[in-house]
Amino acid sequence: MTEQSDQTTDQATAPNKPGNIWAELGPTLIFVVVYNVLLRFPEGDGLFTKDTALYWATGALIVMTLGVIIQKLVRGERIPPFLILSSVLIGTFGTIGIVLQSKTFLFIKPTIINLLFAGVIFGGLAVGRNIWKMFFESAFQLPDFAWRTLAIRWGLYFVAMAIWNLVLWQFFSEGTWANWRLGNVGLGFVFALANVPYTLKHMIDADKTEPQA
Repeated sequence: MTEQSDQTTDQATAPNKPGNIWAELGPTLIFVVVYNVLLRFPEGDGLFTKDTALYWATGALIVMTLGVIIQKLVRGERIPPFLILSSVLIGTFGTIGIVLQSKTFLFIKPTIINLLFAGVIFGGLAVGRNIWKMFFESAFQLPDFAWRTLAIRWGLYFVAMAIWNLVLWQFFSEGTWANWRLGNVGLGFVFALANVPYTLKHMIDADKTEPQA
């Protein structure tokens, strides 16, 4: 197997690497833990109560997400543009929800973020710019038609997740919504892995000018 082939396999299986898994799962896991710990506190108007569980969990999520980026900077690792964008959105909308003390805003936040992602992807395609390719072309060498297909798939995925968040918010309890964030991470990894075969099929080798058939 050539060096390029080894690199291709390594890139395609990147979602399985412990570091990448922690970057996605770690902050969400802390969110769930903090939320459930605060639920054990009594109700009331104090700083640490059952009613403030969602705000503390969101704050922990923001801090942990920032911590992931700082850790990568300290280690001299490249920070993926998509991680930067998602972190900015999580930090911005999460902070707004905490400052406004609005659980409704926190509930709808994932829908807003997912629709923003979808809008950026489909808006880019509409004007001839593949944002998905711009984010990940440093990791994968693919023909334009494959990049377009992946962009459309992920755009639809973000739309579906936006709708799914509304369903959870409207028809399930706050606890179910909060704890299901781990389920959303699982769905994201499954969807990413489901696209690996397509990515590998159309990966362009260093010694070839055309993608694999």
